[in-house]
Amino acid sequence: MDAEKRMEMIKEVAEGGEIITEDELRNLLETNNHPVAYDGFEPSGLAHIPFGLLRAENLKAILKAGVRFKLYLADYFAFINNKLEGDLGRIKRAGEYFIEVWKACGIDTKKVEVIWASEIMNKLKYWDRVLRIAKETTINRSMRATTIMGRKEGELQTTAQLFYPSMQTADIFDLDVDICQLGLDQRRANILGREVAEKLKWKKPVAVHHHMIIGLQGIQKGGNEDETLMASKMSKSRPETCIYMHDNEEEIKRKINRAFCPEKIIEGNPIFDYLKFLIFKRYNEIKIERDKKFGGDLNVDYRGLEKIYSEGKLHPLDIKNATAFYLNEMIGPVRRYFEKNKKANDLYEEVKKYSVTR
Repeated sequence: MDAEKRMEMIKEVAEGGEIITEDELRNLLETNNHPVAYDGFEPSGLAHIPFGLLRAENLKAILKAGVRFKLYLADYFAFINNKLEGDLGRIKRAGEYFIEVWKACGIDTKKVEVIWASEIMNKLKYWDRVLRIAKETTINRSMRATTIMGRKEGELQTTAQLFYPSMQTADIFDLDVDICQLGLDQRRANILGREVAEKLKWKKPVAVHHHMIIGLQGIQKGGNEDETLMASKMSKSRPETCIYMHDNEEEIKRKINRAFCPEKIIEGNPIFDYLKFLIFKRYNEIKIERDKKFGGDLNVDYRGLEKIYSEGKLHPLDIKNATAFYLNEMIGPVRRYFEKNKKANDLYEEVKKYSVTR
């Protein structure tokens, strides 16, 4: 596969997000057949569709493009961020549950490298990197970057949280990655990594940021761009605005039917967010079932769907019913995996009982 084809595959992963920069990515793919990328996760709570559907599909596409991938379970970051009440034992179990979710989503864990933060943080070299990065970063810059934790700038609670941005930036270099393939909400850490790399003459990573799936409530305005992103994205700590990978057909229908979905509006509409970034990534066209008096059933691709909906020729309930059907089809195999796999189900039942904290 030539570099341009691989480039197009990675650009699809970044649809709705960004690549910093495309020229650097193209050069990387032209000179390296198997560059290394990573994505990191704080183990905390039950998996939702951005984790189980979006991230899994992105990972499959990245692997097809010939990129080696490291999945980073940031257990100590979850500890610093007080996830699962800062209980490292529970955080570890949640991480083990995450691995089972990846398997259930069709990720061949033999083709990726799963790394725990606690495995790489017991080296002097790691903390040497953290301090060198911190020395190049002002306190104000670190405080602004704490939004990567899913917190507003003014929500800093402990001194340990102030270390978080420098630690996440150190991960990039300790893992020796060429590509940071994370969500747009992690942009500040990756930009810091690129700037530090230039100052310290370290390998400068390419940033491939994917789109953040909107919660059922739709766009929620914040004080700035970062706060709007945090308030709007689907978060597993807000069950009322979230679809989980274990929700059954009835729960999915109920949640989708309650979702914000204004007539004729595409931008900021969470239903179209799920269609564009989840459902149509797997299906070329979908079937909209309607009563004959409203035009009958309709088979349509995404562009056609946007057109007829924006023209007011399709009712929000019709599009909600179709979205719920296809999401259930995509989530179904994950539910069945956990039903049949005792180890996975035991982890799920345990993590389900944990109190999710922010």
